[in-house]
Parts: sequence; C-alpha cells; structure tokens
Amino acid sequence: MVDQKNCRSYKGEDAVTGAPPRILMVGTSLGGKGGISAVVDALRAGGLFERERVAYVATHVDGGRLAKLGAALRGFGQAAWVCLGKRPAIVHVHASSHASFVRKSLVLLLARWSGARTIFHLHGGGFRRFAGEEAGLLQRRWIRHTLEASSCVIALSPGWAGFVRAFAPRAQVEVVPNPVRQAATPLQQAEPGRILFLGRIEAAKGVGELLAACARLTRRHPGLQLVLAGDGALDWARHRANELGIGENVDLPGWLEAGEREEQLARAWLFCLPSHAEGLPMAMLEAMAAGVPVVASRVGAIPETVIDGIDGLLVPPGSVDALEEALDRLLTDRMLHLRLACAALGSIERNYSTEIVCGRLGALYAELLGGKPIGELR
Repeated sequence: MVDQKNCRSYKGEDAVTGAPPRILMVGTSLGGKGGISAVVDALRAGGLFERERVAYVATHVDGGRLAKLGAALRGFGQAAWVCLGKRPAIVHVHASSHASFVRKSLVLLLARWSGARTIFHLHGGGFRRFAGEEAGLLQRRWIRHTLEASSCVIALSPGWAGFVRAFAPRAQVEVVPNPVRQAATPLQQAEPGRILFLGRIEAAKGVGELLAACARLTRRHPGLQLVLAGDGALDWARHRANELGIGENVDLPGWLEAGEREEQLARAWLFCLPSHAEGLPMAMLEAMAAGVPVVASRVGAIPETVIDGIDGLLVPPGSVDALEEALDRLLTDRMLHLRLACAALGSIERNYSTEIVCGRLGALYAELLGGKPIGELR
C-alpha cells in the first residue's frame, strides 16, 4: 500500500488511485526543511500539480539515519509502483549531491525502463564539487551518464547550465530558476538594526564570518540584533557569540515553520546569507520577495540573481571585512535600504514568481511530450 503522506497526486489523493498521473515528481518530503522542499511547495501552491496532473513521491525525510533509510526504501518502492503501474509520461526528479543523487539516479533509470521522458532538476551548491572532485572515476561516469541520458536537465542559472554542459556535453540543458511566492509584507514593519539569517547553522554557510562581522558592528550599532534561524550547530553558534561578547545581540530560535519565517522576514531590516557555496537559495529569494534587502556571497547562482548595488549587495565568501562593510552600509543608509528593497521586489515579479516558473515548466513538459528537441524556452 502506498503511503499517502509521501505519495500525493494533483488531487491530494494516493497516487495509485484515480486517474493516472501525467507527471511523476520525486523529491524530499513536502513541507520539510531545505531548499528542494521549499521549491516543490511553491510549485504546488502555484497550481502546477493540478494543471499538469502531478503525482509526488518523497524519497527523503528529515530525521535520523533509520528514518531516512526507511523513507528512501518506501519512496523507491512507490516510484516503481507508479512508473510501472501507472506509466506517467514524464518523471521529474529534484536532486542534489551524494545520497540524493544516488536515490534519484536509480529512479531515473527505472523511469527510462518504463518508457517515460525524464527530467533531472539540479539543486545544491555542492554538486560541482561532488561531481568534479569527490566522486570516484566510476561514480563520475555514472553522474555523466545520468545527466546525458535524461531527456532534460534543469539548471537554476546560466552559470550552472554552463557547468553541466562542460561536464556532460551531450546533456540537454534548460535554465529554469527557483520559484518564490511573493509576500504581502509592508516594508514599514522592518525593525532597524535587525539582521536575519535563514538556513543551516554551520561554518559552510558563513555563520562564523557573520558573527565576527556583527561583533565589530555592535560598536557602532549597539542596538543590532542578529537572528540565526535554522537547525544545525546551535550550541557552537551560541558559544561563539558569547566568546565575541555579543551573546545578548544574537537570537537562535531554531528551525522556523512557514508562519514564523514570514513573521521574521516582516521584522528584518536586512537578510544576510554569507555562504561558501550555494545553488539558488530559496531563503534569499523569499527575503527579496518580502522586500528585505539582501547581503549575500558571490557564489553559485547568486551573482546571476542579485546585481551588486542594484537589488542587493554581494561580498566575497569568507571575508569578514567585506561583510562588515556591506552590512554597515545597509544599517546606516536608509535610502539605499529602500532602493534595494524595491528593486528586489521588481526582480522577483519579473523573473521568479510562481506564475512565471510554473509556466516555464508547463511549456517544458509540453515540449517533451511533443517529441521536439529541447530548445530555449520563451
């Protein structure tokens, strides 16, 4: 019996009952943590599941090793049941690196056996290192084969598309950015001096540099409040904040549910994501959609999304000095704050709204089902 929690159709029903799905989409658990879950939730909220008759199967859940192993086995069994029993026209997987890639590559292999067209939707800033450095020779060949055997590979930006084409020259690549729902957050709710970080609390996200930069800034901005929202190494972050003498200026609320995230975005004066590696971070897009000015690292697809000085401020990863300067500019210059916030809202409306992204995916599905070569979507 299929688990209805992890396998849902466009009607919210069990994917093996009712009309056969047109699209089988495979990813992480709906409503869970992380960027892929946020992307799928936005696509579902944008009406893609209903319009395209999408059944969804989760092969990953948050939790310990046993929970993840169980979800992977159940999810693969559910995907196999749908592929072989319902014969969807397209199987669309959301994948990143390591175990995520392994799970989704096996689903795609099964989908090809069943005769479906396949989409490999690439997420995660660590995939370049995973494919080019960490994978052994045989695994690297399997990664290349998976990309090239897919009917289409979706990259989140032109830069990521260029990497895929260089790594897997025969891959058919399309650029489709992440979608984000626009918030109805009035800008005047923002609290001056309040800096928000959303993501996993760890060194790779630049949390150490952010804490160090804020420790310097409290000398000029004693009312500064840094909110580090997310799971991960909370004890380390709290200890480091105390070492720097800013324990009272740092709030660690843990992982936030959707309503709590919206509340924090409404209160934030600026959003900061000083990561060492990224794909196209959903938290950053959500901040821009809420009219919160962004300071972010110049990594991954971020510099293809944020134009430095126009709709956000970009800094080199790992530089406390550059991060301190950028944060200080937004904490001090109210006109800059307003200008960047308004420009970010405009960028989201033009390029990243759920309507636009769902429309691009719908056009891609139609192109695949029409049997035409993958071309530039308009």
